[in-house]
Amino acid sequence: MKGIYWRPKGISIRAMVLAAILAVGSVATVEYFKKDIRQKYYEEKLAAAQLAADGMAAIKHYRVERGDFIDTTLDPAETGILGLPHTPVTTNAGGYFTKRTSLNPNFAAVVVDMFKEAGVKSGDSIAVGISGSYPAVNLAVYAACQTLNLKPVIIASASSSEWGANDPELLWLDMERLLAERGIIKFRAVAASLGGIEDVAKGLPPASHELLRSAIERNGVEKFLQPTSYADSVKQRLEIYREKAEGPIAVYINVGGGTSSAGRTIAKDTFNQGLNMNPPRGADTNTSVMAAFSAKGTPVIHLLHLLEIADEYGLPRYPNTTPQPGEGGVFHRLSYNRILAGILLAVVLAALYGFVRSPWGAQFLRNTKGSKDSGDVEPMI
Repeated sequence: MKGIYWRPKGISIRAMVLAAILAVGSVATVEYFKKDIRQKYYEEKLAAAQLAADGMAAIKHYRVERGDFIDTTLDPAETGILGLPHTPVTTNAGGYFTKRTSLNPNFAAVVVDMFKEAGVKSGDSIAVGISGSYPAVNLAVYAACQTLNLKPVIIASASSSEWGANDPELLWLDMERLLAERGIIKFRAVAASLGGIEDVAKGLPPASHELLRSAIERNGVEKFLQPTSYADSVKQRLEIYREKAEGPIAVYINVGGGTSSAGRTIAKDTFNQGLNMNPPRGADTNTSVMAAFSAKGTPVIHLLHLLEIADEYGLPRYPNTTPQPGEGGVFHRLSYNRILAGILLAVVLAALYGFVRSPWGAQFLRNTKGSKDSGDVEPMI
C-alpha cells in the first residue's frame, strides 16, 4: 500500500529554493563563526611548554657549541635532539616519524593535562620510568612536574632506540645533567639501568655495555641497577619508588618502550595511550612496573605511540619547524557557537513551517500562474 503525505496546494518552486538557500546559509554561518575555546589549565600548560622549549634550545645550543653537525635532511626543524639510525648504544628499531613528532615542547602541556585529569595536586609524589628513546618527551615530563610542583622519583634507562638519545657521548642522562646544571630543570634520575632487552641491554656487545656504564658513572647517578632477571628488574624498580617517594605515589608515568617499565610487546599494548585510570583487562601485575601500579589503583600514564597522542591533543605530526609554546589543540580548540546554531535552527524551522504548513506562507510565495488553489492542504500519494 502506498503511503499518504500532505502539503499545501500550489507550493512554489520559489519557496522551496528560498528554504534551501536559508538552510545552507545557516549551516555556512555556523561553520564560519566557530568559537575559539581556551582549554582547561591553560596557564600551567603554557608555562610547562615554555620550560620544555627552553630545555630543547639549551640542548641544541650545547650541540652547536660542541661543533656537532645537525643534518637538516633528517632533522628539518633543526632541533638538535633527533638521534641517529644506529649507534653502538642503540637497542632496537624506532619509528623515525614518531620521533620527529615527539620534538614538540607542547607535549609538556599534554602531560600537564593528563596529570590534572588524574587528580594530581601540588606537592604529590609521582613515579617516573623513562628511556632514552624520547628525550624531548622526557623533558616534557620534567617540565610538567616542575610547573605543577610535583615530587618525581625518576628511574632511567641509559640506552635508546633508533633516532632517540643514542649518541654515546650525549645520552639522555647527559642531557638531564646539562639541563640541571643550566638551571632549567631541578630533577635528576635516582637510578639507572642499561635498558634494552631484559633491562640489561641484552644482545649488545660488551663494548656497548661499557659505554652505557660510563654514562651512568659520569653523570653521578645514585644507583646503578644490575638486575639478574626481568622479574628482578621490576622488583628493584618498585622498591626504589617505595623507598624514595615522599608519601603515596599519585601517578605512574612511563615514557618509551622500556620493558621493565611498560612490559614486553603484548603487555605494553594492553594499556591505552595516555591516561589509564583503571587497569586494562588481562593485565598481569608481574609483567611490568606499570601493571603493578595500575593493579593497586594508581593512575598510569603511558606515552609510547606518540602519533596517536598527538592526534588526540591537536599537535602536528612530524612538523618541519619546531612548534612554539601555546600552539595546538591542547591549548585552543574551535567549537560551534551553540547559541547561534540554536537561533538559526529556529529560523529555518519557522521558515519551513511558513513555506510548507502555513496557508499564508504558501499564499505569499506560491506560483500563482494558472492556479486557482487557495493554499489549503491536499493529499499526495
